Amino acid sequence: MGPLAGIRILDLTTVMMGPSATQVLAEMGADVVKVEAPGGDPVRYIGPARHHGMGALFLNANGSKRSIVMDLKSEGGRRALLKLCESADILAYNIRPQAMSRLGLGYEDVRSVRPDIIYAGMFGYGQDGPYAARPAYDDLIQGAALLPFLIARASDGTPRYVPAAIADRIVGLAAVGAINAALYHREKTGEGQRVDVPMFETMVSLTLADHLGGLTFEPPVGEGGYQRLLSPERRPYRTKDGYICALVYNDKQWRSFYAATGRAADYDADPRLASIKTRTEHIDALYAEVSAAFAGRTTAEWMELLEKADIPFVPLHDFESIMQDPHLKAVGFMPVVEHPSEGAIRKIQPASRWSKTQAEPHRPAPRLGEHSRELLAEAGLAAAEIDGLIASGAVQAEG
Repeated sequence: MGPLAGIRILDLTTVMMGPSATQVLAEMGADVVKVEAPGGDPVRYIGPARHHGMGALFLNANGSKRSIVMDLKSEGGRRALLKLCESADILAYNIRPQAMSRLGLGYEDVRSVRPDIIYAGMFGYGQDGPYAARPAYDDLIQGAALLPFLIARASDGTPRYVPAAIADRIVGLAAVGAINAALYHREKTGEGQRVDVPMFETMVSLTLADHLGGLTFEPPVGEGGYQRLLSPERRPYRTKDGYICALVYNDKQWRSFYAATGRAADYDADPRLASIKTRTEHIDALYAEVSAAFAGRTTAEWMELLEKADIPFVPLHDFESIMQDPHLKAVGFMPVVEHPSEGAIRKIQPASRWSKTQAEPHRPAPRLGEHSRELLAEAGLAAAEIDGLIASGAVQAEG
């Protein structure tokens, strides 16, 4: 029983941003009802799968939810959705607000049946600007929020996207925070509200918080960019037999690194090392020297040396080695569990730990339309009404 036990969420989201947010809320105990269009969430069909519509990417973003299939473009489907809204605390969506309005499911439509509902939208851009109606995807928002530009500055000059759905995931987590804050406000006041979480503004705030630099001031007192993060030498260090990730950052760590590598006398003699300010100003050259030092020992030798010197380090993992990480094994982070239709699967656990209301998965990712009949019955529809909705195509049910 997580901290959100008793909260019901109608989840109209698809692909990655919205589903990742609602999965976190489901693991916190909310009853998340995944409302899918006929054919299902497109992510059902991405990645390796044992059965059609149950791909790996879907399984990892839709656990702890129930699935109902509804054609919201039909009047019967729209009415059934509004019936479900009567007992919902939150409606989450990630299509453009203009599309929700065209479906007759805008905020005012939904609030008319549940006045205190939290109407949470995750979409590309804030609704007060000229981009309001534009479509958005992770790649596009990464580009608009400077990430490929920053990667180019820090590497060979070629802009590249981060090879993860980083904007979707980050904005999804921002939505989790916003939704929980809206729930707290409603708990205090009884008031629901509309909450918009735009991708563009969320990601720009993230990148510029690090890189606004001298542009923070008006007029500017320097260029944008945090020099250490943009250094081409900020990367895993090549050793004699592989790579290692290490960070020599504060005064103590730099002094310890020089001592551990037999250059203790050089530390006090080098004005570049005098403070974090001077180190940042000369970070490219300093990191290049550190990189050269790492090339002279094996990874195992460096791990022993860094451990003794109390300098932070971790192994550079790949897909295979991460599965054998001793820490993740000890905390039970990726147990193998039994899915009722997909068999043995690896399940990523919530990272947070709670002393009283632990967040945890409480049901497997659902098959398409697995809970359609069950959910409509809970909403108070008679069996004949449910049969009629299914016969008309407004609702689809498994089997």
